[in-house]
Amino acid sequence: MNLAEPVSIDPASVDAAITSRMSTRAFLPTPVPRESIEHILQVASRAPSGTNTQPWRVYVLQNASRDDLVAKVCAAHDAIYANPALAADYREEYDYYPEKWVSPYIDRRRENGWGLYGLLGIAKGEKDKMHAQHHRNFRFFDAPVGLMFTLDRVMGRGSLVDYGMFMQNIMVAARGQGLHTCPQAAWNGFAKIILPHIGAGADEMLVCGMALGFADPDAPVNGFHTPREPVSAFTRWLG
Repeated sequence: MNLAEPVSIDPASVDAAITSRMSTRAFLPTPVPRESIEHILQVASRAPSGTNTQPWRVYVLQNASRDDLVAKVCAAHDAIYANPALAADYREEYDYYPEKWVSPYIDRRRENGWGLYGLLGIAKGEKDKMHAQHHRNFRFFDAPVGLMFTLDRVMGRGSLVDYGMFMQNIMVAARGQGLHTCPQAAWNGFAKIILPHIGAGADEMLVCGMALGFADPDAPVNGFHTPREPVSAFTRWLG
């Protein structure tokens, strides 16, 4: 890229791609062309990474590979629900959430959870309905494309920062293709099923999964939009 050459960018389009991104929880079965996925990943690869290490590895699941993984993980998820002791066999390799929740994070988490369940008509204590909704994570919310992201175990924690920027690029670039996404840490506990299924090596760690496809505009759950704190709440101006 020649930095001396002006680049024409529509700021409104950039802002719209970012602000219209949402965690979509209901997708249409409409297939996503491979060319669109490759384009998204190529654009996303421009994400910055420490010393240009580019630590991301992506596995794209469609058709039989997607369906087979869904069946395996859904079966394991159901088995844990029937026998909670089995949860000990499925551990995340890194702590995505804190061991102890404190305010304001726990407050936001609760607001998010009950806002979603309230929209879906799931009341507190309705464990079967909660399980069924959580189960939809492992169906990629019916999206035809599932992405799995892995990281070489030799890499440091800073690579997870790089990964976050890469994944955000995917989600924003998907909007440019008229697609939606849902990043999913829910898969992490089932790494011992997922990694062999996708053919990942012993040196790889599961970072998370992501659903990709066309959003179902008629699904009530896609009307759920999480609030954001104002800039004044998380910014200090110095100088």
